Amino acid sequence: MTTFVLIHGGGGSAWDWHLLVPELTARGHDVVVPELPIGDKSAGFAEFCETVVDAVGDRDDLVVVGQSYGAFTAPLVADRLPVRLVVLLTPMIPRPGERPGDWWDNTGYRGTEGLSEEQQFYNGVPAEVVAEAANHVRDQASAEWDEPWPRDVWPEVPTKVLIAREDRFFPVEFQRRVAADRLGVVPDEMDGCHAVALSHPTQLADRLTGYLRS
Repeated sequence: MTTFVLIHGGGGSAWDWHLLVPELTARGHDVVVPELPIGDKSAGFAEFCETVVDAVGDRDDLVVVGQSYGAFTAPLVADRLPVRLVVLLTPMIPRPGERPGDWWDNTGYRGTEGLSEEQQFYNGVPAEVVAEAANHVRDQASAEWDEPWPRDVWPEVPTKVLIAREDRFFPVEFQRRVAADRLGVVPDEMDGCHAVALSHPTQLADRLTGYLRS
């Protein structure tokens, strides 16, 4: 049995995965959904990683999924735990020593002017789920924004980049370019928006479990 470790994005919470979790467990897998201490002004990458390690405990055969900003934390876990695969989902892919606050300019990100938050993140998500989402957004007050990403090189763990074709926050052309520039890979693609775990949870579970067979 594989354990999927699901790391949420900026301002997120474990709720972001609530539609995906039953899909993975129905396929016979374990799931761990840590909540990073993003409201703690003293918490940085070390505390984020420790939170994930504590949540995983003694589980092994791990697939670590980092969504969006969670891609800064997911590779760090590979230093501490028996990680089988890292999956970067609609990700912010870091470079060694890069501060998250610098990532936007460093990647040439151009923003999404004229789009509402719902249009940027939740296009295609059921209306009742979008209405509930606002109750689970958290302030990102933690310290890692100005911390250099602490790895010198990418971990020697197989890594997949999975992007969503209807993502309006990180459009596919942008994500393809960043994945090629930073990891030298062509990302896999699926239908869905930036919050693909909310828009297409069944299809996402199929893609994640499919990686176990590849």
